[in-house]
Amino acid sequence: MTRRIRPADDPAAIDEGARLLRAGALVAFPTETVYGLGANAFDAAAVARVFEVKARPSFDPLIVHLAERSDLARVAATDDPRVEGLAARFWPGPLTLVLPRRPELPEIVTAGLDTVGVRVPAHAAACELIRAAGTPVAAPSANPFGYVSPTTAAHVAELLGDAVDLILDGGPCRVGLESSIVALAGGVPAMLRPGGVAREEIEEALGAPLAQSYPPAGGPLAPGQLARHYATRTPVRILSAAAGPCPPGAGDRVGLLAWTDAPGRDGYAAVEILAPDGRAGTAATGLFAALRRLDALGLDAILAEPCEERGLGLAIMDRLRRCAAKG
Repeated sequence: MTRRIRPADDPAAIDEGARLLRAGALVAFPTETVYGLGANAFDAAAVARVFEVKARPSFDPLIVHLAERSDLARVAATDDPRVEGLAARFWPGPLTLVLPRRPELPEIVTAGLDTVGVRVPAHAAACELIRAAGTPVAAPSANPFGYVSPTTAAHVAELLGDAVDLILDGGPCRVGLESSIVALAGGVPAMLRPGGVAREEIEEALGAPLAQSYPPAGGPLAPGQLARHYATRTPVRILSAAAGPCPPGAGDRVGLLAWTDAPGRDGYAAVEILAPDGRAGTAATGLFAALRRLDALGLDAILAEPCEERGLGLAIMDRLRRCAAKG
């Protein structure tokens, strides 16, 4: 199978990617969070192909990526004063704002909602691609819907192959978790998904607490709100923090997703250490890649050690819970 992968720091590759986007093709590209599967946000047919390639349900909206903060008015209303404050502090970066959408944006991008999620990625190649294309880019993660998100170009090639017209290789993603999503379309700001910007930082910038929002019966308001998501094929179970190490029984092939290197882990078929330095940022960067490595081993189960739910730990535990949820 031919997979077209070109280096993201090659100006000719960026130009080719931009040309493909303008022509209605799909381009996978690196961001600081995960790799995105991009289409021209104003091309409904191209966006429909994103849903088809990912086998993504039509009720799950996409995030629109911009090259500049100044492009926001092309896709969303910008008259909320909180938008400028959050954008000035966190853009470019892993924060998505859900705002009232512009009517020119195709409804397929927003799953028929009157809001749209928007962000400016903190990755030079992503911004150069979007700028060169001359259009905002709608881009979910570049993987089959519901599976562990890709953090390298090789992950994209393995999962989607020739379904993608071009993959831009920018190396491993620096943050490794998807963006935090905050809704500003209502009166009270709400956290729709924890991610690469800590909840505490967002609340500090707003000067107000974030409400916790759950998807209504009619469907999600933003990506990553389904009960089971970011999931491995191998069953995952989160260990109790109080229980400590829990070696598998004889004959079981069980992997361990561990926080740090500590004694008491004999008997596991494989062990992945997320944060040898004890830092949540290190764990976040390597989380999805570690889950993929364990998932590739044909294990009976994966046990995951929990972490404290503050800072990036909130997003890490969100991903683990959704990964461990029953399908």
